[in-house]
Amino acid sequence: MKKIKVEPETLMDILEGVETTERYDGYYYSVKDALVIAILGSICGLQNTRKIHQWASSEKVSEFLKEKFGIERIPCYYWLLSLLNLVDSDSLNRCLMNWAESLLPENREGLTISLDGKTIRSTQKMAQNETALHIVSAQVSELGITLASKSVDEKSNEIPAVQDLIGELNIEGCLVTADALNCQRETAKAIVNKNGDYLLDAKANQPELMKDISEYFEVKSLWKDVTTKRVREKNRDRIETRTAYATTDIEWMSQKDKWEKLSCIGAIKSEVERNGEKSEEWHYYLSSRELTASELLHHARMEWAVESMHWLLDVHYAEDSCRLQALSLQKNLNMLRKFALSVIKQYKTNTSSKKALSQIMFDCLLDCNNLLLITQN
Repeated sequence: MKKIKVEPETLMDILEGVETTERYDGYYYSVKDALVIAILGSICGLQNTRKIHQWASSEKVSEFLKEKFGIERIPCYYWLLSLLNLVDSDSLNRCLMNWAESLLPENREGLTISLDGKTIRSTQKMAQNETALHIVSAQVSELGITLASKSVDEKSNEIPAVQDLIGELNIEGCLVTADALNCQRETAKAIVNKNGDYLLDAKANQPELMKDISEYFEVKSLWKDVTTKRVREKNRDRIETRTAYATTDIEWMSQKDKWEKLSCIGAIKSEVERNGEKSEEWHYYLSSRELTASELLHHARMEWAVESMHWLLDVHYAEDSCRLQALSLQKNLNMLRKFALSVIKQYKTNTSSKKALSQIMFDCLLDCNNLLLITQN
């Protein structure tokens, strides 16, 4: 697996293709400088642009940025906002997507690309917005790298946005996972047409499909070529047991031919025990790849990775509390934060660091030189 190297000059190279929505000569302040400041501030775990600006404007940090990243002048706070808002979101997404693509191995068999959407809730409360900003992300879950993002006006438009995003990605050889909302025949077809495989979560929005799969696994006498795998995890007072079932016995399914290249169905039973109380939940899946129960457990778990990333955006960056009015600025900051998380994740992987994400961020905040360790590893 390739190691990430985001050296100072390389970071500028990554952003080379960034365009602006208006003509800007960059005579006094550079748009790329503003992006680098936002990225490094996000690696330090700073929650918003005001805190990032205060950090970058301090004497010690501004000297560091000048010496190591060639940033001669730190713009005032409102200039920083204006510069970040000038960035064309599509061009920034392309630059970060090209960077992420360059890090992936040639043989992508076994990799999981997880698709999921997140609503930035603060945008719901802004009078000038008819709908909240909803952003769909594609993440290579095993590597913790965000591949690309696509924004939509509201969650109801996520389905076509996911299909459009699939069309923009190189998913050949990968298994693409998505939640129940995106368990759609057209989504499955879009994935297969790009030489990928799908693993989709069947729930109430596909009632007939869910009924067929659930009834099959409930009656053991119907089983044929079923593999099983059970794992048990304990975390303090919480014990979870997950049991997976998978089979390629699908000839009996009435909907078999309605789903592109359908090859496998599966189920995962999750049993949770906490403080003497027990709960049970079932999830049902369909896939174009012939999966074992062990593989089903792995890829289904990887689907949660993108949801975990969205949780980090809320917890570490307080994204849902961001009150910036410009939606384009919110989009750009969302992508820069995910890029920062990708870099930190790879640093942890490459160095086998056991430090918590929050500790790595805090170390960078205390000592700027740690930023070089993170970005150059």
